[in-house]
Amino acid sequence: MILILTVVGTACSGIPTIPDPPKALVEYDPPKWVLKGGGAYSDGEGEAFYGVGSATGIKNYSLQRTVSDDRARGDLAKVFEMYMNSLTKDYQAHTTMGSFDNSSEEQNAEVALKLVVSQTMRGVVIIDHFEIPERREFLSLARLDYDVFKQNIEKNKQFKMLPNKLRKEIKNRADALHEEMKKDTEKLKIEEQSFFAEDDY
Repeated sequence: MILILTVVGTACSGIPTIPDPPKALVEYDPPKWVLKGGGAYSDGEGEAFYGVGSATGIKNYSLQRTVSDDRARGDLAKVFEMYMNSLTKDYQAHTTMGSFDNSSEEQNAEVALKLVVSQTMRGVVIIDHFEIPERREFLSLARLDYDVFKQNIEKNKQFKMLPNKLRKEIKNRADALHEEMKKDTEKLKIEEQSFFAEDDY
């Protein structure tokens, strides 16, 4: 009898335990930015670009935070790069229509925008964090103020050399493109997750 119980007990202990399914991110009650992800948005401080990064499974807390912050900056850089590529294509299309008086204006505009990008990316700030101990995950939110970008454009020497009409056109297109990105981002997020609220950063 003892032998039979031992055999049965051994057999039962050999049955693998099925782990619980992983919890969805929303179940951890994270800030809205964790669910929204990167993009162009408006917040209480004005227009901005955002990037979200995360680091998982790094035992060193300081290193995990640094990695998460760097990834948030990298995510924001991708958002801003897409914006600048669209803006560049816009003025290049403008060039093909003969709006530039000569090629030097086109070159100056391109140089100005490239310099502004490098200057503006130095203004990226990490403004929030969220930690999920159960998942050993750390998330970071990076923000780039759109007004800083516009100010850097206006201060750029190459940009100041462009005709006044062209400067206004580039700035107007920059504003219009940011608005377009905001609408596209919100539309995409609403389609994916209906509970997202507008301007909820």
